[in-house]
This record gives sequence, structure tokens and C-alpha cells, in this order.
Amino acid sequence: MRLAALYTAFAVLAILANLAAQRLVLALLGDAGFALAVLVGTGVGLVLKYLLDKRWIFEDRETGARAHSRKFGLYTAMGLVTTAIFWGFETLAWMTWQTDFAREAGAVLGLAIGYVVKYRLDRRFTFRTAPA
Repeated sequence: MRLAALYTAFAVLAILANLAAQRLVLALLGDAGFALAVLVGTGVGLVLKYLLDKRWIFEDRETGARAHSRKFGLYTAMGLVTTAIFWGFETLAWMTWQTDFAREAGAVLGLAIGYVVKYRLDRRFTFRTAPA
């Protein structure tokens, strides 16, 4: 139960960081910056979530550039499918209703679904020695 609560809290933090980064880009570039906003937000959320998951969810104490680059590469690869889920929901909501609320609601829904899938992939492939 503790693990699920932590994972959920970290997912919420990553979502908030993602959306804050998107809002910043959109504030600077307007609607023309939508694709860049989604990309920047995704990057910010990804790095934050990796650091939190590695230490607190999967209790991975391995250090060093080699270990981090290998695991971050796997973590990112596992995130490609889940990112497609997230981007799909966010983009569909934006294209359908073209409001910030709809875009963010689509993003939150897509990220929530994506994080469930991502946990399972990371547990199996990225952090193999992780607790169940």
C-alpha cells in the first residue's frame, strides 16, 4: 500500500511539473508552441519521475554515469509507448475542444493510464531487482 501511495504521489508531482512546463512554453509562444510545450513538459516529467522512481519506488542504489545512462535509456524506452498514450489523449482533447482545460484533462487522463502501464514495464525490464 505504501508503494502504491508513493508511486501515485510521484506521478502527480511529475504530472504537475509536466503541465507547469507546458504552461510556461505556451505563455511564451502561444498556441503555435503547442508541440514544443508537449515535448518540453514530457521531458521535465520524465526526468523528475525517473529520479523519484529509481530511488524511492524501485530502491535502486546503483550509481555512476554508466548505470544511470543504461537505466535511464531503458526507462525512456519503456516510456515511449506510455508517452504515445499520453500524447494521444492530450492531442485528441485539444483537437476536439481546443481549450486549455480540455488539453490538461486529456493530459492527466493519458498520463494516469500511461503510468500504470509504465510501472509494470519498469518493474519487469528496467529495475529487475526491484521489490514487487
